[in-house]
Amino acid sequence: MSDSIPITVEFTGGLEILFANERQHKISLPARSGDGNPSNIAYLLQYLVDNLMKDQRKDMFIMEDNVRPGILVLINDADWELEGEENYELQPGDNIVFVSTLHGG
Repeated sequence: MSDSIPITVEFTGGLEILFANERQHKISLPARSGDGNPSNIAYLLQYLVDNLMKDQRKDMFIMEDNVRPGILVLINDADWELEGEENYELQPGDNIVFVSTLHGG
Protein backbone atom coordinates (compact mmCIF):
# COMPACT_ATOMS: atom_id res chain seq x y z
CA MET A 1 0.00 0.00 0.00
CA SER A 2 1.23 3.45 -0.94
CA ASP A 3 1.99 5.95 1.80
CA SER A 4 0.00 8.72 0.10
CA ILE A 5 -3.39 9.04 -1.58
CA PRO A 6 -3.75 11.41 -4.55
CA ILE A 7 -7.25 12.89 -4.72
CA THR A 8 -9.03 15.83 -6.33
CA VAL A 9 -11.11 18.19 -4.21
CA GLU A 10 -13.52 20.70 -5.74
CA PHE A 11 -15.45 23.58 -4.20
CA THR A 12 -18.53 25.10 -5.85
CA GLY A 13 -21.55 27.19 -5.03
CA GLY A 14 -19.43 29.93 -3.48
CA LEU A 15 -17.22 27.75 -1.27
CA GLU A 16 -14.25 28.39 -3.54
CA ILE A 17 -14.07 31.89 -1.99
CA LEU A 18 -12.82 30.26 1.23
CA PHE A 19 -10.06 28.46 -0.69
CA ALA A 20 -8.31 31.36 -2.48
CA ASN A 21 -10.98 31.35 -5.22
CA GLU A 22 -9.58 28.09 -6.55
CA ARG A 23 -12.28 25.67 -7.48
CA GLN A 24 -10.18 22.53 -7.98
CA HIS A 25 -7.29 21.28 -5.86
CA LYS A 26 -5.19 18.20 -6.54
CA ILE A 27 -3.78 17.06 -3.23
CA SER A 28 -1.97 14.08 -1.84
CA LEU A 29 -2.89 12.95 1.65
CA PRO A 30 -1.08 10.53 3.93
CA ALA A 31 -2.62 7.07 3.60
CA ARG A 32 -3.01 6.99 7.37
CA SER A 33 -4.09 9.75 9.71
CA GLY A 34 -2.19 10.67 12.87
CA ASP A 35 -3.96 7.96 14.87
CA GLY A 36 -2.86 5.23 12.44
CA ASN A 37 -6.28 4.68 10.89
CA PRO A 38 -6.84 4.90 7.13
CA SER A 39 -7.41 8.49 6.02
CA ASN A 40 -11.10 9.26 5.69
CA ILE A 41 -13.33 12.24 4.94
CA ALA A 42 -13.12 13.44 8.56
CA TYR A 43 -9.32 13.59 8.20
CA LEU A 44 -9.69 15.34 4.83
CA LEU A 45 -11.92 18.03 6.36
CA GLN A 46 -9.33 18.85 9.02
CA TYR A 47 -6.56 18.80 6.41
CA LEU A 48 -8.46 21.23 4.20
CA VAL A 49 -9.05 23.67 7.06
CA ASP A 50 -5.43 23.46 8.25
CA ASN A 51 -3.67 23.50 4.87
CA LEU A 52 -5.85 24.86 2.06
CA MET A 53 -8.32 27.24 3.60
CA LYS A 54 -7.17 30.84 3.13
CA ASP A 55 -10.22 32.46 4.71
CA GLN A 56 -10.50 32.77 8.48
CA ARG A 57 -14.24 32.04 8.43
CA LYS A 58 -13.86 28.35 9.19
CA ASP A 59 -17.49 28.22 10.36
CA MET A 60 -18.62 28.83 6.76
CA PHE A 61 -17.30 25.34 5.92
CA ILE A 62 -16.99 23.35 9.16
CA MET A 63 -19.32 23.23 12.13
CA GLU A 64 -18.55 21.01 15.12
CA ASP A 65 -15.83 19.13 13.21
CA ASN A 66 -18.16 18.25 10.35
CA VAL A 67 -19.35 19.91 7.16
CA ARG A 68 -21.85 22.60 8.04
CA PRO A 69 -25.51 22.08 7.09
CA GLY A 70 -26.25 23.27 3.58
CA ILE A 71 -23.09 21.83 2.04
CA LEU A 72 -23.51 18.78 -0.16
CA VAL A 73 -20.58 16.40 -0.33
CA LEU A 74 -20.14 14.16 -3.35
CA ILE A 75 -17.70 11.28 -3.43
CA ASN A 76 -17.06 10.26 -7.04
CA ASP A 77 -20.43 11.82 -8.01
CA ALA A 78 -22.36 9.95 -5.29
CA ASP A 79 -23.91 11.59 -2.22
CA TRP A 80 -21.60 10.96 0.71
CA GLU A 81 -24.55 9.70 2.75
CA LEU A 82 -24.45 6.61 0.51
CA GLU A 83 -20.72 6.18 1.17
CA GLY A 84 -20.59 6.44 4.96
CA GLU A 85 -20.20 10.22 5.25
CA GLU A 86 -17.09 11.30 7.20
CA ASN A 87 -16.12 7.65 7.82
CA TYR A 88 -15.58 6.96 4.10
CA GLU A 89 -11.98 5.80 3.61
CA LEU A 90 -10.29 7.74 0.84
CA GLN A 91 -9.07 5.86 -2.21
CA PRO A 92 -6.45 6.96 -4.78
CA GLY A 93 -8.09 8.97 -7.54
CA ASP A 94 -11.19 9.90 -5.53
CA ASN A 95 -12.96 13.09 -6.57
CA ILE A 96 -14.53 14.86 -3.60
CA VAL A 97 -16.84 17.79 -4.36
CA PHE A 98 -18.21 20.25 -1.81
CA VAL A 99 -21.25 22.18 -3.05
CA SER A 100 -22.77 25.01 -1.06
CA THR A 101 -26.54 25.19 -1.36
CA LEU A 102 -26.62 28.35 0.75
CA HIS A 103 -26.74 31.63 -1.11
CA GLY A 104 -26.45 34.95 0.62
CA GLY A 105 -28.51 37.84 -0.63
